[in-house]
Amino acid sequence: MPPLRYPSDLTDAQWDLIAPLLPEPSSGGRPEKHPRREIVNAILYVVRSGCPWRYLPTDLPPWQTVYWYFQQWEQAGVTEALLRELRIKARRQDGRDGELSAGIIDSQSVKGADTVGRDSRGYDANKKVNGRKRFIITDTTGLLVTVAVVAASWQDRDGAKTALLSAYLTTPIRHVFADQGFAGRLVDWVRDTLRSTLEIVRKPADQRGFSVIARRWVVERTLAWLTACRRLARDYERDPKVSEAIIRWAAIAGMARRLTRRGPARRQARIVCD
Repeated sequence: MPPLRYPSDLTDAQWDLIAPLLPEPSSGGRPEKHPRREIVNAILYVVRSGCPWRYLPTDLPPWQTVYWYFQQWEQAGVTEALLRELRIKARRQDGRDGELSAGIIDSQSVKGADTVGRDSRGYDANKKVNGRKRFIITDTTGLLVTVAVVAASWQDRDGAKTALLSAYLTTPIRHVFADQGFAGRLVDWVRDTLRSTLEIVRKPADQRGFSVIARRWVVERTLAWLTACRRLARDYERDPKVSEAIIRWAAIAGMARRLTRRGPARRQARIVCD
């Protein structure tokens, strides 16, 4: 393997976490031409840099090959499996139970590029955004659990149902915290349909200006981490399912860094020029 060329490349320790969770090569076929680590590096390069698939650097595998693996792994549920296993490892590393019982939900409206079709985009009148809306559920430490992408015109109370149902079917989560945008009929739907609790965390009545609110800042921080990836600064994907896959890959990369870092994260020192 060549040395790390790009900041998005996996380190040896990060690759050791991801490699065992990828599906085995099909038996009886031709040997794979490109190392799988390079395929994953190429996917993460697209996610972090925001470049189109066709613009992948020539020292990475051909974009057609990378995108083929991206699609095949998504159809096989690889990103969901990676997300689940890395989340369990990260929670245990923090001294927590690997399985979770509580989560936090939030939404984020992002502008849609011209590649986003009319059938899957909308206008969020509250945020003044024409594009799509992302619903994510995290655990109480901010690790991604599930994501759903819909048109930005969807109300939070309606769009959240897909993410909440997914979390109910795939995790033991039975208590979810949310802001007051999710209040109303959704609380009753979660109680009656999912036999779970949706707790609305409201701002203190006397709050003035910005203040960190318990149980809400964690998921908002995760959304900020995700949009640090330029591919997620706006929505470029024709299919909302591809948007969800890109978000999962961004979260996978973040969890891999979290699991392999030695000591607390530190900002790069500022260089002062005389």
